[in-house]
Amino acid sequence: MEECISVFDMLKIGVGPSSSHTLGPWRAAERFLEELKSESILYQIKRVKVDLYGSLSLTGKGHATDLSVMLGLSGQDPEYIPVENIAGIIKTIEDTHEINLGNEYKIPFYFLQDIVFNKDFLPFHANGLKFTAYKNDDSEYESTFYSIGGGFVVKEERENAKIKEVIKCAFPFPVQNAVELLNYTVSENKSISEIVYENEKSMRSEDEIHSELMRIWNTMLECMYIGCHSEGILPGGLHVRRRAFDMHQNLIGLSNYTDPQSWLEEIRKTEVKFRQILKWVSCFALAVNEVNASLGRVVTAPTNGSAGVIPAVLMYYMVIENHNAGEKEIKQFLMVAGEIGSIFKKGSTISAAMGGCQAEIGVSSSMAAAALCELMGGTPAQVLMAAEIAMEHHLGLTCDPIGGLVQIPCIERNTMGAIKAINAAELALETDSKNAKVPLDKVINTMWETAKDMNSKYKETSEGGLAVAVNMADC
Repeated sequence: MEECISVFDMLKIGVGPSSSHTLGPWRAAERFLEELKSESILYQIKRVKVDLYGSLSLTGKGHATDLSVMLGLSGQDPEYIPVENIAGIIKTIEDTHEINLGNEYKIPFYFLQDIVFNKDFLPFHANGLKFTAYKNDDSEYESTFYSIGGGFVVKEERENAKIKEVIKCAFPFPVQNAVELLNYTVSENKSISEIVYENEKSMRSEDEIHSELMRIWNTMLECMYIGCHSEGILPGGLHVRRRAFDMHQNLIGLSNYTDPQSWLEEIRKTEVKFRQILKWVSCFALAVNEVNASLGRVVTAPTNGSAGVIPAVLMYYMVIENHNAGEKEIKQFLMVAGEIGSIFKKGSTISAAMGGCQAEIGVSSSMAAAALCELMGGTPAQVLMAAEIAMEHHLGLTCDPIGGLVQIPCIERNTMGAIKAINAAELALETDSKNAKVPLDKVINTMWETAKDMNSKYKETSEGGLAVAVNMADC
């Protein structure tokens, strides 16, 4: 059987600022708790230590890795925790020097001592973390996890470090690469979204697919809404001023609305000259990633650092291109985007710690371009071409966040990825796919080879590029 990745694996609801450095470690802490319970040793624990390695250590402070580990050990769920409660939970841990494991068993916890930042890298992946539980009888229980991008967490022993273990399933149309996906659309006479829908139905009911896809979209819409109505300075020490608020005010004027949906309807009434369209798309992307930078709730798409691209492009379609668009188009868009993202994950990486920002913004732009192209009437071949064009022009993009924060250049970079996605979709729609020179699978392979050749200092370590050219003091 082929590796099967669901749309809901690629589009996950969580808390910012990073899928690899926040959501992944959070999920790893949850899995560690599950292990302690399955081993029936949770109530025998007197201390827990967490070692962070590689990129998790080098940029962990800026990405709130330490906070996410504490929240995960406390039994909080990133998908549902009220984000306004996060600061209080962390402060309680810091003030009491206690952590409530799984929200049911308190032990001493001194976060400055019990979370250790190790700059060395573990062999399997750049994002490694090890949990050590010390029992009352002085024995220890250890477990090592790797956050491999997009909130995905795996375990891998050293001797199996080069073996890619995958979850198997039985989709009716298993897809490993773009060629297989295209072949299915031809043999079944279906669109890409229809192929994806058939696969999803093998795991979930139609009602569940509908409700979950709409929950994802509503989270995206709410995130854009919150970002466009929040002003001030982002946390972290760079003193980055939020821009979506001012840009949004200048664009929407004195419009009257009360919630995200009525807001969307008001935007449909605004001016649609080219400059305004550019500003709206940028505003949507900025809004999402400013929320992400503030430990807000976002949809990992395919990562938190690139979470603004897909909602910005889908919002563009709904408020600019098709005022009649609704649930049908939303679900279609998200299914295509998720499938393209899964092909990148299988053939390359969605982790900036492995491949630089081409693995995040590049992949998200490719996902959005493909999804938009199908909504605009593109053939499956043109949809794949749109994905290829978007990635082709992100190849080699580095990840060099200043101060290890998902702010500069990350927030602006989402606006560029969104605009490129729209442009890529339009280029594909105006091209006969028979004349395509570069297939998507070749670009995905090239991206992976580029990732392997890229110097590690450009892979989310904040040891190269803008991260060293611009100091925190300069900001």
